[in-house]
Amino acid sequence: MTRKGNRHEEADFGPFDGRIWLNCAHQGPLPRVAVESVQRAVEWKVAPHRMSDSEFDAVPDCLKQELGRLIGAPAEEVVLGNSTSYGMHLLANGIPWNDGDEVLLIEGDFPATILPWLGLAERGVAARFVRPSDSVLHPEEIEAHLTPRIRVFCVSWVNSFNGAAIDLAAVGRICREHSVLFVVNGSQAIGARALDVRGTPVDALVSCGFKWLCGPYGTGFAWMRRDLLASLEFNQLYWLAMQRGTSLNSMREYRLRADLGSRKYDVFCPASFLNVLPWTASVRRLVDRGIDRIEAYDQDLVSRAIAHLDREKYDILSPESGPERSTLVFVTHRDPARNESLHRLLSDEGIDVSLREGNLRVSPHLYNTSEEIDALLDVLNSA
Repeated sequence: MTRKGNRHEEADFGPFDGRIWLNCAHQGPLPRVAVESVQRAVEWKVAPHRMSDSEFDAVPDCLKQELGRLIGAPAEEVVLGNSTSYGMHLLANGIPWNDGDEVLLIEGDFPATILPWLGLAERGVAARFVRPSDSVLHPEEIEAHLTPRIRVFCVSWVNSFNGAAIDLAAVGRICREHSVLFVVNGSQAIGARALDVRGTPVDALVSCGFKWLCGPYGTGFAWMRRDLLASLEFNQLYWLAMQRGTSLNSMREYRLRADLGSRKYDVFCPASFLNVLPWTASVRRLVDRGIDRIEAYDQDLVSRAIAHLDREKYDILSPESGPERSTLVFVTHRDPARNESLHRLLSDEGIDVSLREGNLRVSPHLYNTSEEIDALLDVLNSA
């Protein structure tokens, strides 16, 4: 059996084969404008004469422009990656470390936020962990753990395992006061929560592109303050970046340039048009709609799910209100052993959510409707 939401033909997304996709925290679907861009990219590859050199050169530049609009940053400060991990590793391996430096991390955070820093042990850099007192990390808990040895504090904006969002402004101010670099994994928030890096005390932001930004898998970006970017010590010399703006008719000029800015650290082959064209279209569509409006719409869906869930049967494990609430809603049956069978029941009814750490994770986005939330509640409350 499948359930259809009240979807209009002119909708930006779908069709979803009659199913209800409440699993954006895992994969965000491509909007239709992105699908059209995929078709254009395929045409370029089927008949390469259709793609001019200027169009090829413009592919990464257009994406940087849209990502800059998304986070309120100049395009030249955006680094193109292929994942969250790309930006994390660029920072972990590029920051000029001293023996005895330390990185502060959150126990229970997502592996992509943790693992790149653990590899620095052989360089004399130690990882220290904070265990939050409850589901969300409070700013005062961070301040209590900051010492002169801490160079970096790295954390996920929204925790993938409990849906709790940290207070970027408050934590960032504390890090600034202690001269600690504040690095944020925004993968479970960017696209669903508005952010302007010009007014937020964040030193570096990394994110994937295939969740709330509704891009293809294998997409991501990083932003960092210009002085931090300039301080990186990372031996990356991609030939097309070095020869940017020169003729492909004279490529044997082995000249190292110092004027590349963020382009120096872009993932190799940043004009990967089969991925970049559709992702550019997706980001442009979201930004044109207004991330603040998308955030408000998403939160209305979350409110509906929380308000009408049967509390005789279920507990909500993620924050239910306030700025700590995200677009990830974690639900458990009063008998947690039933969560796995409930996950199967929802799937059988055509409703897709995640099972994470033994709990149900519901993550709606702008393509979902209130009727679809009601369908989810109908299955859960009557189970």
